[in-house]
Amino acid sequence: MKNETKNKTVEYGRYGYIFLAPFFVVFLIFQLFPLVYTFGSAFVQTVKKGRNAVETVVGLGNFSSYVFVKGSEVWSSIGITICLWLLNFIPQILLSLLLAAWFTDIQCKLKGQGAYKVIMYMPNIITAASIAFLFNALFQVQGTITLLLKRLGVPIPSNGVLDHGWTSLFIIAFIQFWMWYGNTMIVLIAGIMGISPSLYEAAMVDGASSRQQFFKITVPLLKPILQFTMVTSAIGGLQMYDIPQLFNAGGPVVNYKGQQLNSTTTIVMTIKKYVESGSGQNVGRASAYSVVLFVITLAVSMVFYILTSEKKEKR
Repeated sequence: MKNETKNKTVEYGRYGYIFLAPFFVVFLIFQLFPLVYTFGSAFVQTVKKGRNAVETVVGLGNFSSYVFVKGSEVWSSIGITICLWLLNFIPQILLSLLLAAWFTDIQCKLKGQGAYKVIMYMPNIITAASIAFLFNALFQVQGTITLLLKRLGVPIPSNGVLDHGWTSLFIIAFIQFWMWYGNTMIVLIAGIMGISPSLYEAAMVDGASSRQQFFKITVPLLKPILQFTMVTSAIGGLQMYDIPQLFNAGGPVVNYKGQQLNSTTTIVMTIKKYVESGSGQNVGRASAYSVVLFVITLAVSMVFYILTSEKKEKR
């Protein structure tokens, strides 16, 4: 009887592997393989001879020729990328954390919270292309914002606000901030709602103010969510491409003298320049830049992970 019961038992564990299989297949084909291929290409120099391409192993030649040289464009591009990311991430995380604490405050019962959340999240729904081209049109010479600033008496260059590279830098950073602060706010709200209300009730009984509850209860217990937000923001921010590329209408900003302004050229835009087919194609150089970006992203993510990890007390 026992043997019959044992034979009729269904092993449901194997079905879990079946449902997980598509993820691993997609991960291996579209993420792991390109990553390994990029690392391999960083040590190879590809030279086109007619229609054929000849690959030569050069070891660290791509790094010594294009990365670790004085005035390398990769470092200026990385500096611009980090600057853009910090300009949008710092106000984004601060405002999102403030709004999340405000919406979840027990003492402050705000009416119409759902409507506020939807309005703040809506910019994240709009496509990057639409927002980039919209802001580019608003700040053109005859753009709405440019004309409004002129009527208010603000000195505007004859060729518009975008004549200076730093203005484009701040505008792109604002677009990134405006698009993503609502999404970050929703994630932080979900994290705060996961904290036991009894902790806040006990703090209120002890006479703790809203500020004390925020810094003594909310922030420490929200570290895992902050860790996720910071790491994902670092990965996405350092790979920034769509908004700067589309805002510049497919090319770099050029001032009234015809000089190219690279103040908004991110590292991914620089990598793409050497991947595109043509006379300037250099896959080895692009792969070397990609490896540098990978190392920097990993280092920044590890720093955030260490800073937001809970320290275990030694016994």
